[in-house]
Amino acid sequence: MLKKFSPFLLLMAFVPVLVSCGKGVKDYTKYVDVFIGTQDDGNTFPGVGYPFGGVQLSPDTRLNPKAHKAYSYSDPLIYGFSHTHLNGVGEPEYKDILFMPFDASKMPKLPDNNFFAASFSHDNEHGEPGFYSVDLNNGIGVRLTAAPRCGFHKYTYPGKKQGVFIDLTYPDGAEELYIKKVNDHEVEGLRRSHGWAYNQYVYFVARFSKPVSSFLVSVGGKPFTEVDSAESKLLRAMVVFDDEKELLVKVGISAVSAEGARKNLDKEIPGWDFNRKKKDIHDAWNRELGKIEIEGGTPDERTIFYTAMYHAYLSPDIYEDVDKQYRGIDGKVHTANGFTNYTVYSIWDTYRALHPLFTITDRERTNEFIRSLIAKYDDGGRLPMWPLAGNYTDDMLGYHVVSIIADAYVKGIRDFDTEKAFKAMKELAMMDRLGLKYYKQLGHIPYDRQGESVSKTLEYCYDDWCIAQMAKEMERDKDYDYFHHRAHFYVNVFDTTTNLFRGRSIDRKWFAPFDPLKNSAYSEGNAYQYIYVPHDIDGLIKLMGGDRNFNNMMDTIFTKASGKHDGSIGQYWHGNEPSHHLAYLYTYGGEAWKTQHLVNRILHELYSTDPDGIAGNDDCGQISAWYILSSLGFYPVAPGQDIYVIGTPLFPKATVHLEDGKEFKVIAQGRAKDNYYIQSATLNGKPYNRSYIKYSDIMAGGELVFEMGPEPNKQWASKKEDRPYSENGKPVVRLPYVSSGKQLFKNSTTVSLGCDTHGAEIHFTTDGSTPGKESEKYVRPVKISKTTDLRAVALKDGIEPSLPLTWHFEKAKYMPAVSHGKLSRGLKYGYFERFFVTTADLDKEEPIETGITDRFTIDGAKRANYFGYLFEGYIKVPKDDIYTFYVKSNDGSRLYIDGIELIENDGNHGSVEEVGSIALEKGFHKIKLKYMQCGGGKSLKVSWQRYGGTKKEISPDVLYFD
Repeated sequence: MLKKFSPFLLLMAFVPVLVSCGKGVKDYTKYVDVFIGTQDDGNTFPGVGYPFGGVQLSPDTRLNPKAHKAYSYSDPLIYGFSHTHLNGVGEPEYKDILFMPFDASKMPKLPDNNFFAASFSHDNEHGEPGFYSVDLNNGIGVRLTAAPRCGFHKYTYPGKKQGVFIDLTYPDGAEELYIKKVNDHEVEGLRRSHGWAYNQYVYFVARFSKPVSSFLVSVGGKPFTEVDSAESKLLRAMVVFDDEKELLVKVGISAVSAEGARKNLDKEIPGWDFNRKKKDIHDAWNRELGKIEIEGGTPDERTIFYTAMYHAYLSPDIYEDVDKQYRGIDGKVHTANGFTNYTVYSIWDTYRALHPLFTITDRERTNEFIRSLIAKYDDGGRLPMWPLAGNYTDDMLGYHVVSIIADAYVKGIRDFDTEKAFKAMKELAMMDRLGLKYYKQLGHIPYDRQGESVSKTLEYCYDDWCIAQMAKEMERDKDYDYFHHRAHFYVNVFDTTTNLFRGRSIDRKWFAPFDPLKNSAYSEGNAYQYIYVPHDIDGLIKLMGGDRNFNNMMDTIFTKASGKHDGSIGQYWHGNEPSHHLAYLYTYGGEAWKTQHLVNRILHELYSTDPDGIAGNDDCGQISAWYILSSLGFYPVAPGQDIYVIGTPLFPKATVHLEDGKEFKVIAQGRAKDNYYIQSATLNGKPYNRSYIKYSDIMAGGELVFEMGPEPNKQWASKKEDRPYSENGKPVVRLPYVSSGKQLFKNSTTVSLGCDTHGAEIHFTTDGSTPGKESEKYVRPVKISKTTDLRAVALKDGIEPSLPLTWHFEKAKYMPAVSHGKLSRGLKYGYFERFFVTTADLDKEEPIETGITDRFTIDGAKRANYFGYLFEGYIKVPKDDIYTFYVKSNDGSRLYIDGIELIENDGNHGSVEEVGSIALEKGFHKIKLKYMQCGGGKSLKVSWQRYGGTKKEISPDVLYFD
């Protein structure tokens, strides 16, 4: 570990760059401290991984299978070294194939991880890009390095009998494990597990430099016995060697097969030269880190910068074998023809800064990332939200994969199937899942129908803008017009009485009582942190009443006491991504100097060289990417637009070495600790007064020179024409809406319409034609007495018309009662335990318990989270009528009546109620309910209501099974 006051760092204070061993090659790896972020919430790991490699070989200091981190700097024991890790992610995933060397002169009979664990001291621990070492207190030395798909271990022992413990059961969720001694030098196996990623395959082949003397396996927690192979869901092994002080172990992994792992091993580490592989990975890291060359600054600042570069270049992870085979989203094996397959895209985080960073430093790799994302569409049927280990996880919200694709496209990075990509983007936006059915019809997601409703509305709105930007570049006018309208939906949840975004119900009422500090409709944040309209800051400023009001709101965000989160300045929460753009918004309001002050403060206060030096989950490099770009002096507030907003440069000089051989230099003359305010700027020798820079100017190469000073120049970039600009097009009329009327009715219903755009007219049709100005004008409620599609558009002179909407009003046709055998009171149920992401996951599993219950209840769940229920039976309907069903649940539920999906309530993280109506004949009707619980806060309540009657919970006396 690089200590804060080491002689090396003291030397660095006087030497701007290191030069290695007289060769004239700068060694950027010497700046990296792999222990930054290993304490508290950073969730980084100190071990070894190739740039974007598929192996992350690192020590594990925690056995808790639900621990978000495998290694914590304050822990006293190492339990082993596993081959997969996530960088900075707040989920307990990976940590597969744990190896631990031990003194085999004493061997346990039972598989106790504590027996193999060893204490250690940080004084005897070292890490750098591509190499990790530790001398354990038991006298065993461990040295690790890696290739893209393989780990390389070097162990030294104090005794005459040596061993390697292999734990396939750790960390949790094993579905299928096997291990086999192939010959005296080789062991192979499989760990197939479930977790956040539903079905993860990790095959491995371990090759030893010395012959195996004993191979012992523990199956199901029983004593170790000498066998050649074994299968179980609890499987651990000891590989023992005689009279060897040093042992080398090479481990190849694959998601496809053991043979794939063997091919990876043969190709990537054909020999036993540990130092050669250490040099190879060192050189690979040095090439990546050297893409940005910084000069000046303090030793700590340089260490933080290059450590951020290191963390940024760990993911996405390569997810294919050397023969190009990979396991796809559909679980099948495919061949990656014409692309490299990657996994571990933390998209909700990384679309903000990491991928826009790559569009500058790695244009070709950006093409590769997008080709891989399109392959997931080919294999799985839709673009992913957070792909992991060949699985959709559908974690977080939005469909920000469209941001990654559109941002690349508008910047001229287009070496992928753009037509297929655009088709896939539109399909994702047109789904009805995760609240989109309401978003498309209402222009917002109601808080009484979906959790995190404001966040989802705002993030969908931004994503739609990304699709519109790509459509505009592709000259697809109809697509642009449609998504351009949706990109304005943010106005529907903006409350002018508070100048904040606020939850709104299905009947358009504001959430009350409203406390901006409480999470009533936000994802991992509050109303202040979710000032999130990156694509239309100009429109947001108008909504708030102008620059002064807007800047005052920004002042409130950064000064209002937090009292909750580490890594905060006021309500600004740097440890979580929704806040990441906020400091840059002052530039849009003409106060760029405030952005300079706050960016400088964040760079210095919320990053350090300590083990807790990352102020939150690094989330696959997003917090690191924020630091990199902000240190250069600019940040992408709205990926999908070809500009970066200027903040303040951290270093006197930074050079970006572009792929085509050009260089873009940022020079901050006079930059010092207190000299962080921009006085003036030039671009390629010409005066530059804008507080943004175009992507094309960066990629053309050249010099952006700032004159820095200790006091703000409040005039610099304050004029409207010099500020960053939004590209959300012309304003639009808001969507018309139905304020009263039943969409399923008996004899007739009376429909009232409205529109929130003052002075707008509504025109409608009922004959199936498209409404327009020539259509009937809405002046009074419309009576409907037969099944009808009512279509409407809202118009106002000088503003683009609203999108036309269609509402289906159906005269009831009663579903016939179903035939059945002899019935008994109650419901059949199946109970499941595992990590479910959606109720559809229940279809892939067999219940661990079945029985009969008298009602819809989850009270019998044996754990607080990670479980599911399936209820099936009949409901006795007392008379022909229209019945409205209500399901209130936390993480996910679906209700079916006579095989028809009536209610979809998946993807929430908060207890909300979803509703569905159906016309039923008197008698018995099949009823089925799926329920899954992911996080905490479990809840389930199922109610119904007759037409015009009273809502009540479904009682046991109407539930039956056969």
